[in-house]
Order: sequence, then C-alpha cells, then structure tokens
Amino acid sequence: MMKEKETGKDKIQTVEATLENDSTNNDSIKDEKVESQTPNDSSSTNADVIDLRQVFRKLWRKKHCFLITLPIAFVLSCLHILNVPRYYSSELKLAPELEVSFSGGTLSNIASNFGFDISNTQTSDAISPVLYPDLMDDNGFVANLFDVRISTIDDSIKTTYYDYLAKHQKYPWWSKYVNSIKKKFSSDSDLTRRKRTGGTGIKPYELTKKQNDITELIRNKITISVDKKNTIISINVKDQDPLVCKAMADTVQIKLQQFITEYRTNKSRVDVEYYRKLTREAWERYRTIRDAYVRSTDANTDVILASVRSRVEDLENDMQLKYTAYTDLQSQLQDAEAKLQARTPAFTLLKGASVPIKPAGPKRMIFVIAMLFFTFIGTAMFILRHGIMNLILGKG
Repeated sequence: MMKEKETGKDKIQTVEATLENDSTNNDSIKDEKVESQTPNDSSSTNADVIDLRQVFRKLWRKKHCFLITLPIAFVLSCLHILNVPRYYSSELKLAPELEVSFSGGTLSNIASNFGFDISNTQTSDAISPVLYPDLMDDNGFVANLFDVRISTIDDSIKTTYYDYLAKHQKYPWWSKYVNSIKKKFSSDSDLTRRKRTGGTGIKPYELTKKQNDITELIRNKITISVDKKNTIISINVKDQDPLVCKAMADTVQIKLQQFITEYRTNKSRVDVEYYRKLTREAWERYRTIRDAYVRSTDANTDVILASVRSRVEDLENDMQLKYTAYTDLQSQLQDAEAKLQARTPAFTLLKGASVPIKPAGPKRMIFVIAMLFFTFIGTAMFILRHGIMNLILGKG
C-alpha cells in the first residue's frame, strides 16, 4: 500500500510539472508575438510621418532647379508688371439727409443714438440709399458722364471723358495684339447701329460695341458704395491721371446729388407745377372779368337803369369770386413750394476728393514677391512629386 501511495504522488507531481511547463511556454509565445508586433506598429506609424530633414535634403540636392526657375520668374514678372500702367485713386464721402421713421418707439430712438443698426428702421423713400450703387449699372446714368470736360494734370489733354478713355489711355503692349485679333472677328453690328442712330448720336440703351466698352471701362473705374450702418456714400475713382480722378469724383458727386434730389422732390415738383398752372389760369380768368367790369362801369357811369346796374353788379360779384379762387390757389401754391423746399435733401461732404500724389497701384514689389513665392512652391512640388504621390496613394 505504501508503494502505491508513493507512485500516486509521483504521478501527481509529474502532471503539475508538465502544466507549469506548458504555461511558461504559452507566456513565452505571447511575449514573442508582442515583440514581433511592436516593430511593425512602429514602422507603420513612421511611414505616416513625413521626415522634414529628408525633404530639405532632397530639395537641397535639387537646388539647381531653383537657381533656374526663380531668376526666370523674377525676370518675367518684372517684364509683366513694368508694362502695366500705374493708376491713381481719389475718394470722397457724402452724407445725404434722410427722412427716417422708427416703428420701435423710444427704445429704437435710444439704440439709434448709439449707432446700432435697427432692423425695423423705415424710410419714406422707395429707393433706399443702399441701392444707390446700383446706379452705375444703368446705362443712362453712366452715359451722362460721356460729355464731361476733363483735363490732365500737365494740361496736355483737354477733351471729353469719352474721348479721353477712347484715345488717351495707356495699355500693356500685349493688349494691342489682343484688340487687333478681336477687331478681325468682330461683326458689322456697330456700323448698322451707327446708321440707325444717325452716325454720331448716343442712345444710352442702344449702345454700339465701342460705346459699350467705354461704359464698362467707366464702371470699372468709378465705384459707389454705401455704408449700411450710417448710410454714408463713398465715391471712389481710379484713373491714370491724378487730376482726372478728382474731377470725375466731383462730377459723380454732382450727378448723384441731382439724381437723389430729383427723386426725392419729384412728387413735390409735380404739385408745384400743377398749382402754378391753376394759379396762372385763375389769374387770367380774374383779369378778364375785371377788365369787363371796368369797361362796363366806365361806360355806364351816369346810367340809372336797373338792368344796367344789375349787370354791373353781376360782373362785380363774378370778379370777386374769381379773385377769391385766385387767392386760394395762390396760397396752395405757396404751400406746395414750401413742401418742395422741405423735401429737398441737404448733403454734407464728409471727405472731399483730392488730387492724389502717389499711385495707388499696381503694387509692383508685392507682385514680384508673390510670383517668386508661387514659383518656389511649384518647383518644390515638382521635385517632391513622387513622394507626394506615394503619400497620397498610400493613404488611399
């Protein structure tokens, strides 16, 4: 029995030893798997990271490409920008009088005093000041600038604004070839329109090709903008001559003031003309009956007949009625003229147009630097194109 117990214990010990060996083997296998996976993960993460040092080394090895492209870009950008004519800019600011009514009561008035934009602010005008810049889209408004007399700062050119833009503008050398090509492919519509308009007449809403080009050029040179918060009108004019800038800014100001005044006072002016016409007709009727009464009175001074006296009295009564109607219309005319004066807006010039001293553009140095920057980026992308494509395809 003792021997059987000892053999049983030996068997149990051997089983436990085998189990421990299996567990240690499993742990070692797991550690090997973890170790085998760790370098793979690090290599995958490193593959997604761009090594800037390698990028700089590659760019430095290809530095001769930059030594070729950058000087070429510098020369070409200089040749381009030096042929673009300089232009000047002049600006003025104008504050028109507005008839504003607030529907929000006292709170709206207090908010408006602090300069806040109130959504329920309403004006009595159908055309809001915000719409004034749209006047430059109207051919009629722009065509009114064709006949404006201008002169350059050196007095070498004195002509109309239309002729100045058509004949005395400087353009880059390549634009001449572009314009010649356009003329070869242009149609005969201009000749047809000149015959229909009489040769020299300008119809704002039936412009020829050349007149339409001048109109678009004026729209590019003259800009009207309105500050929505305080309704201040800004007029900016760009031109190749500084004196022309100021002259056209002042002219657009006058034209805009005339438009606003005519629009604001249109109804009042119609009323004034209407009452003026009625007053004039009433005066003619009164003067006619007055002359008839005077003649009848002078002819029948010593007449005592009742029929004659009654006719004179009728003339007198009719004259009084005509005079009363005339005086009533005269008072109504004066009221209409007072309303016209009240409706006429006042304008405050916040900033007058001045003759610019320095050109406003083009910014030649900034242009050259920008071209060099884009050339550098393009050259670097061309050198690194294979790496960039591999990175894109690898992520895809």
